[in-house]
Amino acid sequence: MPWSKSNYPDAMKNLGSSTREKAIEIANSLLKEGYEEGRAISIAIDRAKKKKSFLYLFHLGA
Repeated sequence: MPWSKSNYPDAMKNLGSSTREKAIEIANSLLKEGYEEGRAISIAIDRAKKKKSFLYLFHLGA
């Protein structure tokens, strides 16, 4: 099931909006690649958080 800004997994409810949007995008891509929902959700949350941290550090270094 593809997710959206208004319909996303409970596991994403405590993420900030920009991180959640990225996690939704990643999770939907993983589903298209054949990942199971649970695995797609956990990978997507992890990757979205890492991307946010990377962008924050990169911005501070600029």
